[in-house]
Amino acid sequence: MERKDAVNLLKKYNKEEFHIRHAVTLESVMKYFARKYGYDEQFWGIAGLLHDIDFEQYPEEHCQKAPELLKEINAEDELVRAVCSHGYGVCSDVKPEHLMEKILFAVDELTGIIWAAAKMRPSKSSKDMELSSLKKKFKDKKFAAGCSREMIKKGAEQLEWELDELLNSTLEAMKSCEDEIEENLLEIK
Repeated sequence: MERKDAVNLLKKYNKEEFHIRHAVTLESVMKYFARKYGYDEQFWGIAGLLHDIDFEQYPEEHCQKAPELLKEINAEDELVRAVCSHGYGVCSDVKPEHLMEKILFAVDELTGIIWAAAKMRPSKSSKDMELSSLKKKFKDKKFAAGCSREMIKKGAEQLEWELDELLNSTLEAMKSCEDEIEENLLEIK
């Protein structure tokens, strides 16, 4: 599958900047983890890019409408499964099995907390954020309240990682790809 097809599908069903930013962030973070673990960066990136393809227009059918939308670009079954598995236990009964699916599940909400924390920093960047700062924001249930700490903890458990390992690895991913995220946002707009 070509990235341009994935981008066109994303733009067709997502108009809000917040949702597009989140999609592009997950794309870059997933590519980071694919590199780290020796998997196909493009495939993992597209899974991140399209993971919420149905959320903006069909929030009540999140992860249920996605297979139909992904058929428009002839998405392979593996991609459809990954997209659906990130909502496991909330809006999907597709359990994350592959490492990619487990990472997508685990980092989805966490990237939101990191991005929100970065916006509050004088630098407006995650690049100078320390793990201790992220942990403080993570513990504050009022901060980025829409980001489920329980989903993040469940993601760490599925990966068999300590929570600190997930927080630190995802923070490092965000730091390393922050510039890429901004460049991709400009390209998509």
